[in-house]
Amino acid sequence: MPAIVVMGVTGCGKTSVAMALSERMHARMIEGDAFHPVANIQKMKAGIPLTDADRQGWLETLRHELAGTAATGDIAVLTCSALKRRYRDTLRAASPGLAFVFLQLSPAAATVRVADRAGHFMPASLVDSQFRDLEPPLDEALVLTVDATEALPVIVDRIEAWWRSPETMR
Repeated sequence: MPAIVVMGVTGCGKTSVAMALSERMHARMIEGDAFHPVANIQKMKAGIPLTDADRQGWLETLRHELAGTAATGDIAVLTCSALKRRYRDTLRAASPGLAFVFLQLSPAAATVRVADRAGHFMPASLVDSQFRDLEPPLDEALVLTVDATEALPVIVDRIEAWWRSPETMR
């Protein structure tokens, strides 16, 4: 069964959207941040942006999680920044028909959200580095771009309608 990756820069609302969406669709939620190795988390806490090499093992782990869920026949909703096309392609290797929801947000809005967020390892100082790395998935198949400043129920309704539409029907 296919899966949805809820993607975007830090602070765009990936976890909130994925939680609501997975509940609505009776899907398995996979919180991508939970799979970061300790070394990655320590780097981010220290305000050091991750490199492609830092992310590679993490992306492979997420790919295996997606493949494992697909093997059970369940739908998965994964949170992952998936900032670059090659990161998304790594995830696509796990699940034919993998869909992406790009939560689009301005740098200013992301900075405010991250600064106001309690209990997360990602500091607001890394928002700019995320936007530098971001390759928006504007010309890729099976991608829905959503304004991340919309109300959560509106976002989830849009995603579900898109997911169930004949154009994206699995």
